[in-house]
Amino acid sequence: MMNSRIYKEVSFDASHRLLHYKGKCASLHGHRWRVEIWMEGQVSDKTGILIDYNLIREIVERFDHQVILNEDDPMVGCLSQFQQVITTPGDPTSELLVSVLLKMITDECMREGLSAKVTNLRVWESPGCYAELAP
Repeated sequence: MMNSRIYKEVSFDASHRLLHYKGKCASLHGHRWRVEIWMEGQVSDKTGILIDYNLIREIVERFDHQVILNEDDPMVGCLSQFQQVITTPGDPTSELLVSVLLKMITDECMREGLSAKVTNLRVWESPGCYAELAP
């Protein structure tokens, strides 16, 4: 078996607000989020693929055109009457979203029986601001 490293970039549009923040970000607003994922592991002898790039894209795009709110945000009940709301265990900052996405990708790899592991993950909230994890 051959080891390999891959990189995938995915963007999505979503709104959020920070419930526990004093300032403009306490109001519902949107971003063009950008996610960068580096992975490594053993390439499948059968497919020649470490992980399907489309699988990574599909995981990240679950956030596309969604509202992301703290599960304790009183706005969740209101908005849920009209559309789906993604809730997070805390304010949906780039720091929290990077850990949420890491778990989602890791869980999907385990479900699929893939050896692929995330080695670095960045969530860009704006062109000059990102949060990063290197598990």
